[in-house]
Amino acid sequence: MLKQLKDRIMMKERISETKAYPSKYVEIDGSRVHYVEAGSGNPILFLHGVPTSSYVWRNIMPHLSTLGRCIAPDLMGFGKSDKPDIDYTMTDHIRYIGKFIQALNLKKITFVMHGSGSIIGFDYAMSHEDNCLGLVFYEAFLRSLNNQEMSLPLQEQLRNLQDQYDLSDVSQIGSSYVDTLIQQSVMRQLTNTEMEHYREPFLCEGTGKPILQYLKELPTGDGKNAVDKMIAAYTTKLTQSTLPKLMLYSVPGFITTIAAAVWAKEHLPHLEVVEIGEELHLGQETYPEVIGDTISVWLQGIELSRK
Repeated sequence: MLKQLKDRIMMKERISETKAYPSKYVEIDGSRVHYVEAGSGNPILFLHGVPTSSYVWRNIMPHLSTLGRCIAPDLMGFGKSDKPDIDYTMTDHIRYIGKFIQALNLKKITFVMHGSGSIIGFDYAMSHEDNCLGLVFYEAFLRSLNNQEMSLPLQEQLRNLQDQYDLSDVSQIGSSYVDTLIQQSVMRQLTNTEMEHYREPFLCEGTGKPILQYLKELPTGDGKNAVDKMIAAYTTKLTQSTLPKLMLYSVPGFITTIAAAVWAKEHLPHLEVVEIGEELHLGQETYPEVIGDTISVWLQGIELSRK
């Protein structure tokens, strides 16, 4: 049924540059976390990846706001959230999102995760499974990457970034770097307005520290860095989790290769897998209606199964 829905709406994608919802803030450890929300009911928590923000969900949330309380925060240092003097490690992001969930008193959460946001969401869900209703993920870190499993587009992007930038110099990681990263992650040509939203948090020198830290921590599959160990721990739990799961993937993809999709089908219980179309890493910017309507049908299906 999900594939049939995707086929019907593939040709009528409507993509808006405009942010759909007003900004809200909550203070955590003396810094403000920015978020947008719409709807009511059980929370649907959207977690973005690097170097995007809650803006990436602007055309998807409207499809789901009749089914729950849609909430999309900006990770600390991204979007309109503050940039405190922290290291911006994955552990930092996990801590802030955990406190964000507590501050908003979110119960019975369905996570919608993208890229590095999946590391945060999976880590929380596998530690608080009784507070979760389901997991939706696209271009997610289901297991650590290694050179054999990285897609060719991702390998090429990493080589290009290493050639163009000194990744040890935070002063180089700014809006021009974001331009390069995003333009190499999406097949659609984004408008100037859309790109301005993604550039804005990194216009000032030194504001790229959160991106640089992510690149330093990028899991390689060698099992040695902290993020690799974190992923290994939740991967084992995911293979045993009874939570309903929806995996979205695009071709050729960056993080999610065909091999990763096959592995997920073979190892993750209660999983539905849907291909959204031809894209690299930012399917939200190309197929928001496919993604939004697919998640909507899936959510309604698992709600019916509970009754």
